[in-house]
Amino acid sequence: MLTYKYNQATIQITETAHDKDIEFTIRLIDVSLEESIICIKNFFEHNDIYTDVLFNVYENHEYQAFVRKDYYIDFILALMKKRLVEKVEWV
Repeated sequence: MLTYKYNQATIQITETAHDKDIEFTIRLIDVSLEESIICIKNFFEHNDIYTDVLFNVYENHEYQAFVRKDYYIDFILALMKKRLVEKVEWV
């Protein structure tokens, strides 16, 4: 199992598991992180796999991402790469 930690003073992340995907709700408290989440969104939207991660953008710096279960690790590592997540570990 993969776990991750993030700075709750700068970002809020919640996960909801569904049959074939995991729904992430991401709210940026520190709006300077917006460029990072946009980079992640653009990466997944412009790769060759159309259904790996699907994003919705809302007001108040809130994002919703539907991540196929087989791309969960890729998504978490993308968050880590852009420093939205501070620590990732296998438990």
